Amino acid sequence: MTSVSALIRIDRSSPVPLYFQVARQLEELIASGELAAGTRLETEVALADQLGLSRPTMRQAIQYLVDKGLLVRKRGVGTQVVHARVRRTVELTSLYEDLDRTRQEPRTDVLSLGVVAAPGEVAAAFALPTGAEVLAIERLRYARGEPLALMRNHVPAGLLRVTADDLRGHGLYQLMRAAGVNLRLADQAIGARRATSAEARLLGEPRGAPLLTMARTAYDDAGRAVEYGQHAYRASHYSFELTLVAR
Repeated sequence: MTSVSALIRIDRSSPVPLYFQVARQLEELIASGELAAGTRLETEVALADQLGLSRPTMRQAIQYLVDKGLLVRKRGVGTQVVHARVRRTVELTSLYEDLDRTRQEPRTDVLSLGVVAAPGEVAAAFALPTGAEVLAIERLRYARGEPLALMRNHVPAGLLRVTADDLRGHGLYQLMRAAGVNLRLADQAIGARRATSAEARLLGEPRGAPLLTMARTAYDDAGRAVEYGQHAYRASHYSFELTLVAR
């Protein structure tokens, strides 16, 4: 059983509710791996006492993380860390770089790599005639040894020369920047659907499990479409974060 109270700082002058301060700091400890899956926490009473909080405040903080799927309460066992869901801000970055930056130990299986005739939606994204040649890349991305995302990407033929070894050790955007492609902006759509049998098998999920999806067309600094991606993420392990600004 692990005491986390020494790692949490409460700012009583902050307008942020006390329960939310505790919950976010616990969430960060889980995301960083400092609180690994299976870690047992002390009781809400003990943690509330150590942090100088009321029991209802501590209970609300724990429940917030239970609702997010990061903690679980088990009768006779207590409160345990389930797993660290990957939280990703919606920015023009590659998943590999985001995972590496947050010490999630990214690993990649390259499922296919080669030049193909562009499917309709890919041709439309690149403003090419249907059937024009494009480089197709399909990868399975892992975080901390667990499958996280199935990624299908297309790049205009001749824009990028990469090998499977390149893709195993680097993110696609990192390789594109190294090749002189200056990524500037992207159109992106986020959605959800159920996993197909093949996707479920690759991602280690039951058939029909919920997946988060992302379709993105990235453009360079000359306004050319240089990458079209269709990714599917395990909803149990992944979430997008957005910052909203009032006007």
